Amino acid sequence: MLVIFIIILVLIVVALGIYNLSLYKKIQAFHTQSKRFTNLNILQDFINIAGSDLSVEKKIQSINNVIIDKYQVKYSSIIVYDGTDYIVKASNVNSSHWETLTHLHEVDIFKESIETLTPKYITINNDKEKLPYQEKEFDRAKSAIFFPLFIDNVYIGYWIIESGIPHDFDNLDTVVFETVKENIISVLKTVDYQKILENIVRTDLFTGLKSAEYLYGEGKKIIDEYTTSSICMFRISNIEDINRISRELGNKVITEVSKNIQKSISQNYIFVRFMGPKFVIAFCGAEAERS
Repeated sequence: MLVIFIIILVLIVVALGIYNLSLYKKIQAFHTQSKRFTNLNILQDFINIAGSDLSVEKKIQSINNVIIDKYQVKYSSIIVYDGTDYIVKASNVNSSHWETLTHLHEVDIFKESIETLTPKYITINNDKEKLPYQEKEFDRAKSAIFFPLFIDNVYIGYWIIESGIPHDFDNLDTVVFETVKENIISVLKTVDYQKILENIVRTDLFTGLKSAEYLYGEGKKIIDEYTTSSICMFRISNIEDINRISRELGNKVITEVSKNIQKSISQNYIFVRFMGPKFVIAFCGAEAERS
């Protein structure tokens, strides 16, 4: 009987062990699924920010805010290299320490990270130590991860997350943060294109109107404020004939036509010189009449 009882106990222990192992796997699977769901939500936040009407600077700051909020990071800073200078594009670190942040590329341990295109994790073991880049406020950061940023193998700067706790990132899922880094790069690439558009907007010499690029930046923001808008394009059809007679006369015709149109339309409408003799009017808030 004793042998049978022991066998039954052993079977119960084995069954409980198998059950606990199964339960552990289910919990781990749930945590993994939960992390994936969270990461998908954060990715969606990044996509929404990239496609929003925010300015370039505000987009980068918004991305940084999402990282700080959703991943519970104490400090996060995105520093971009413009080919000449290092500029803090987004950071929740006090601005009095930004000078230090813009010189991290000069620290030997981070130089190696940039050269090898790999992130670098550093931390301290006791209060007598300090992180290699710290010159003051030693108690602010006691562990950090440095991520070099590249677009198509072109170095564009770095992203650094910091904590006031030693070894705080020891068990961090680096795969997740590598994904976050790639999303930062994607947003920087997107806003880079946006900045190009913003910078090439110019004012036409003869008409005083904005160029066509205005429609894709500031103009789009205004148009999007309305539920319905209408777009009209027109051209001065005989401008080529006028130019053959006199280029100066042609320029004067374009100037006078644009002035008269500007006087005739609402200030809420957007009027740009699209190209040559072509013009575009965006009737913000007005629906086109159908005949």
